[in-house]
Amino acid sequence: MNDKHPMPTRCPVTGESLEVTRLRGPNSGVVIEGNFLPNEFALLDRESLDYLRLFVKVRGNLKEVERMLGVSYPTVRARFEQLLRALGYEAAAEEPGPSRADVLGQLERGEITAEEATRALKGLQRAN
Repeated sequence: MNDKHPMPTRCPVTGESLEVTRLRGPNSGVVIEGNFLPNEFALLDRESLDYLRLFVKVRGNLKEVERMLGVSYPTVRARFEQLLRALGYEAAAEEPGPSRADVLGQLERGEITAEEATRALKGLQRAN
């Protein structure tokens, strides 16, 4: 039985990022203490990490991600852009994002949640 849990990245009280200050070799028992910087992938929330895993599994084929998730290509593309931002990478500027009508259509078809639609619409307002 695996008694390990996913590493928390946020303080349950304040919501601030947690600091990694202790590492231990599981077999040697060697302990190293200090301030360590986790890589950008270690700080992803579960949903973003699951999306990244699927993206890698299908070798970056967004059409295959679309098929496997059962959502529209614009939704898959928007989630990919969201992943890029979460990783701290600049989203690709050459492709336009979804329009207000696209977002509302995705919401109506159940491809995105009301929360995702609200975020997308707020993002469109900021861009204009």
